[in-house]
Amino acid sequence: MSNKKLVATKSSSMVESNTSIPVEAAQVEILAELTHDEERDRHRLELRVERAFYEAGKAIKELRDRRLYRSTHSNDFVGYCRDRFGKTKQAVNYLITAAEVYENLTTTICCRVLPTSEGQVRSLSGLELEKQVEVWQQAVDLADGKVPSGRIVKGIVEQLKEKPLGNAKDYCQVGDVFTLVRLEGKEKKYNGCWAIAVEPRDFTIIVDVHDTTLTVKPENLNKIDSPEVHRQLPQILHRIRRVREVPGFRDRVAYTMLEHLGKQTYLTPLEDKVLRLIEKEYGVGDVE
Repeated sequence: MSNKKLVATKSSSMVESNTSIPVEAAQVEILAELTHDEERDRHRLELRVERAFYEAGKAIKELRDRRLYRSTHSNDFVGYCRDRFGKTKQAVNYLITAAEVYENLTTTICCRVLPTSEGQVRSLSGLELEKQVEVWQQAVDLADGKVPSGRIVKGIVEQLKEKPLGNAKDYCQVGDVFTLVRLEGKEKKYNGCWAIAVEPRDFTIIVDVHDTTLTVKPENLNKIDSPEVHRQLPQILHRIRRVREVPGFRDRVAYTMLEHLGKQTYLTPLEDKVLRLIEKEYGVGDVE
């Protein structure tokens, strides 16, 4: 029996006819499934690719330490690397250091996601082993559990130089309320909005805002200490989310109003009346 499966995709085309009616032409892509042995070989080869920079750094370090280049280049290790591998002194040092960082991370059970290139760990070289692990884990967390880029790692190291790396679990508890600040990129629009802590992790905090859930760092949160705000915000969040989840929620006036309420830590009497009117319009029932 053939180990193949069919995947159908669609593309628009025009059929030359008297009517020239556009039709959907189905394109069939044949994907061959791998055997058990092929799956094993694929995994083995992928590991070799991922570890390539580590193996290179470890090999170059051994060539240097044992002076296995002396038969052709005497005491000129840099010249040997340039002539044999086409690598500069800096590139060689980066590889050796990255291999050492990789080994440090593999000795830690919690590091399940490991680097796949030298550039991802270059910024960790000047840190102690414990800090290398802390920063790498924070970078993985910020990359949603995937291998982080060198830019992410470097950013965390730069922050570490400015102030000690804090544990987010020591910063807040579930249910604490904050104002969001200093967010960048596509999340910049949430600066000034309130947020409710859902899950404090090691170095980041998952928070609920009026229309979604975000993963932020402690420095993105300004704590709100008002007991009344603590009491009201979960209710406001529940009411806004309930309206947003109604199928067909598209009204631009209602949408704009809910965006406005996403930045208010309490409701004025008029705001409460407007929200009740929206709830009535969308049939979500009385507020509990």
